[in-house]
Amino acid sequence: MVEIKAQVTGTLVAIPVQEGQEVRQGEIVAQIDPRPYQAALDQVTAQRGEDAAQLQSAQLDLQRYQHLAKSSFAPVQQVDDQQATVNKLIATLQADTAAIETAQINLDYCTIHAPINGRVSFHQTDVGNLIQVANQTGIVSITQDKPISVIFTLAEAELPRIQRAMAKSTLPVSVYTGDDKTKLADGQLLTPNNAIDTSTGTIQLKATFANDDDALWPGEFVNARLRIDTLFEAVTVPMTAVQHGPSGMFVYTVKPDSTVQRNDVHVAYQDDNTAAISTGVNAGDTVVLTGQSRLAPGTRVALSKDSAPANGKS
Repeated sequence: MVEIKAQVTGTLVAIPVQEGQEVRQGEIVAQIDPRPYQAALDQVTAQRGEDAAQLQSAQLDLQRYQHLAKSSFAPVQQVDDQQATVNKLIATLQADTAAIETAQINLDYCTIHAPINGRVSFHQTDVGNLIQVANQTGIVSITQDKPISVIFTLAEAELPRIQRAMAKSTLPVSVYTGDDKTKLADGQLLTPNNAIDTSTGTIQLKATFANDDDALWPGEFVNARLRIDTLFEAVTVPMTAVQHGPSGMFVYTVKPDSTVQRNDVHVAYQDDNTAAISTGVNAGDTVVLTGQSRLAPGTRVALSKDSAPANGKS
């Protein structure tokens, strides 16, 4: 986001862009009254012309004195003094050139161009107000929204996996609404931040989205999902089936005789609802979802109508 402020003091005479308008880099977004700065440019340009004429006259005098000095009709001191006058006028001409450049820059500052592509904010001041460089809040602001970036955080323990995956390919990121129900856009991971937040143990990551349909809006809260890898034909169970014990994670599976046994498992991946099991459970096994605290190996259970086996899918 860029805050558009004037670099010269003057009356705001025009804001050619509408509130909420999409602008391209280089478009005029504000105009300060240029007349005082045009007059200043004309003045220093005229001064340079005067000094250039004086320099030309001094150089001709110097040539005459040098010619007379060769015939001993002019003292050497007079030649040296005239050379100093020429040098002084050359320096004056250089200062005039710098003054012209400064005046031209100030005149150019009267026309403010959009430095980036983006959407224009509400006007923060109105045409006719005196804009002062020393004390101003801005004229408008421009926020880039195509493309747009989303910043989200993950636990620092995930960073090595992300770095390994980024070394192999571009990682896709999907963003959803605040209630995590509706997908808004698909993009790609740009980079993690350069430092971990030690107060929270998290790392910020930035993803970029084309946002051609304006589905994402600057400042909006969204939920981001980063896909690091795809597990094919994975055995998955509901997260409620996975229990934590002294020796690690386990699940209870139901044997054909309706008794349960404890299976130590290794979870390859998990989210809020599902766990992908790499070892310990096979596709088609029936797992216990509730009441595990009342079970022990060999306990007989009855299957509910909603029971379902572990799935094998990607």
